[in-house]
Amino acid sequence: QVQLVESGGGLVQPGGSLRLSCAASGSIFSINAMGWYRQAPGNERELVAAITSGGSTNYADSVKGRFTISRDNAKNTVYLQMNSLKPEDTAVYYCAARRYLDIATMEWQYDYWGQGTQVTVSS
Repeated sequence: QVQLVESGGGLVQPGGSLRLSCAASGSIFSINAMGWYRQAPGNERELVAAITSGGSTNYADSVKGRFTISRDNAKNTVYLQMNSLKPEDTAVYYCAARRYLDIATMEWQYDYWGQGTQVTVSS
């Protein structure tokens, strides 16, 4: 089992920045990748960024150049630095761990999820 605890959400003005943190505990040796997802009201959950145990990263097109995912292995923590925030970035952001490929859909899925943290971008 892996436990994930997110923090760092809040209210920020357009153009501002926030840094989300996700601390992992438990069977962390089994984690091959971690990701950040978000879900806005009325929308489907979408991948924002992911990072593998080897350090490879990928981002949604909508956040490229503005968001950065990173990890601190000593602290078992993954971060999402969000800059130049826009109102459309408003959502609940979820941390996820241990990725696997769903053969039926050929999409990456995750075994473990955090409780989510609200990010609101508004003036």
